[in-house]
Amino acid sequence: MADAKRTTEQTSGKETLGFQAEVKQLLHLMVNALYSNKEIFLRELISNAADATDKLRFEALEDPSLYGDDPNLEIRVDFDPKARTVSVRDNGIGMSREEVVDQLGTIARSGTAEFLSRLTGDRQKDAQLIGQFGVGFYSSFIVADRVEVLTRRASDPPAAGTRWESAGEGEFTVEPCERPGRGTEVILHLRKEEKEFADAHRLRELVTRYSDHISVPVLLPSGEAGEWEKINVATALWTRDRKEISDEEYAEFFKHVAHDYEAPLTWTHNKVEGRLSYTNLLYVPAHAPFDLWHREGARGVKLYVQRVFILDRAEQFLPLYLRFIKGVVDSGDLSLNVSRELLQQDPKIESMRKQLTKRVLDMLERLARKQPEKYATFWKEFGAVLKEGPAEDPSNRDKIAPLLRFATTHDEEAGEVQSLDDYVSRMKPEQKSIYYIAAEGFQAARNSPHLEMFRKQGVEVLLLSDRIDEWLVTSLGQYQEKPFDDITRAGVELGELEQDTDRERRDEAAKELSQVIERVKKTLGERVEDVRTTHRLTDSPACLALGEADVGRQLRHLLEAAGQKVPEGRPVLELNPEHPLVRRLADTDDESRFEDLASILFEQAGLAEGRQLSDPPDYVRRLNRLLLELGA
Repeated sequence: MADAKRTTEQTSGKETLGFQAEVKQLLHLMVNALYSNKEIFLRELISNAADATDKLRFEALEDPSLYGDDPNLEIRVDFDPKARTVSVRDNGIGMSREEVVDQLGTIARSGTAEFLSRLTGDRQKDAQLIGQFGVGFYSSFIVADRVEVLTRRASDPPAAGTRWESAGEGEFTVEPCERPGRGTEVILHLRKEEKEFADAHRLRELVTRYSDHISVPVLLPSGEAGEWEKINVATALWTRDRKEISDEEYAEFFKHVAHDYEAPLTWTHNKVEGRLSYTNLLYVPAHAPFDLWHREGARGVKLYVQRVFILDRAEQFLPLYLRFIKGVVDSGDLSLNVSRELLQQDPKIESMRKQLTKRVLDMLERLARKQPEKYATFWKEFGAVLKEGPAEDPSNRDKIAPLLRFATTHDEEAGEVQSLDDYVSRMKPEQKSIYYIAAEGFQAARNSPHLEMFRKQGVEVLLLSDRIDEWLVTSLGQYQEKPFDDITRAGVELGELEQDTDRERRDEAAKELSQVIERVKKTLGERVEDVRTTHRLTDSPACLALGEADVGRQLRHLLEAAGQKVPEGRPVLELNPEHPLVRRLADTDDESRFEDLASILFEQAGLAEGRQLSDPPDYVRRLNRLLLELGA
């Protein structure tokens, strides 16, 4: 640990270490921010204990001796009102000394820095963020002023136990201890004001509310000396009939599976029988995790085989663009000794992947159709990820496309995103294409001069500002037999959508400027591929258009980020033949002044769409000369 402070007592093997800086900050914020959700500590500790038993089952597939003389897995919740203690003990896999230091002293999770940077000091907001990040073991300090952890890994001898202790203020101690049984016990020394939790009825209520779905028996003292009573149903929730499961149970199980704080947006629970037999319970979270865009981030569903836990993050069952999905897949056809490597080679997995992908897309379609408000939340959190789908999964392109949402020029003030179905339903009878513009940001797209004629004629345009958008529409190709048409391409015109009188007037103006066009083309030289007049502008004097073979700027950035070299194309300068500045070019005989005007029109057209000036000082000098002429 890079920032750990160590003090070792040689005689006892006791060692004092400092928490990782991020843990210190998290502990402080949790104690002060989650004051209204104190009871979640028990849910988190029981979930961790259940995970530990799952891991023991998995490792015991190859080494059954790990069970020893204690084959019945369970979780025991005990309490002592006089001592003000609550303990959660499992006989799962346990931890070695090194694992204790690593897992209880650091937050080894991608996205930690981003999470901490978003904390504001506002209790209510920080409580929500902390819940999104996941509270886990550290939730103990919400109710306890001192926490002990006694643990021994299943493969280690009794003398290899470890005792961890901390008051949650910056340091913790680790020392050897004797542990006859495997597994982990967490002992919470409650604050005086939290003594309510050292009570049988309170603990029973919390176990029933939050942990009834845990597949491992959760036991509480029965009241008779040495007797224990099972409190939870202890049946894997996904194996139960859907009609027997309440929405509250589904939501609590999601929090257990995803280690989340907030209820999910929706879920799908299905049992498949036939050539392949499996059960799936899949959830759409209400918010994106902080590591959604980290390649090493946690993704994939929990895999069980015949109710035996196998893998915690089995990413092979869903494509990458659905990496936000959480849940469980339990197969009756896979081998108990399956590994990640075998999963990649098993033909059954590909079949299950196709069916599960279809199941998720159907779930999203229902959410969009029946609960549009919730779907709006989903789109805000995960829309940019779903946009990867058409390119990654062409076979499901037709199912993904209706789920996509875009900003458009329709009802811009409301700022609502629109579906492609919405767009097509509003197309003009003579409109043959779905028009779009891709820019570096929403405002750049919204204010582009390329939109002027489309707005005047009332033709809706998709405003694409995500870096992936241009790649997305290229992958889609068309929708409902309507091709996507980039309005920044050279030569794009409205055709039949433009009124004949407007077109005739502009054609006449363009003829008058034929000589000016040649002069501008000669002046700009290699900076442009061509210069031409256009019908698309109404207010702006000029715009830059892409050549037919040029790569759009968004797609160029994506390819360059992937290490591919993309030749830099030259733009086409399009002039508005009716604009006063363009008409002034026709009236300018002075070549130096003509060059200044032509260059400024070219450079301003680039600035309007977010391009960088190739020579800013030269642009300023030209502009200053023209301003001085106006002043004179």
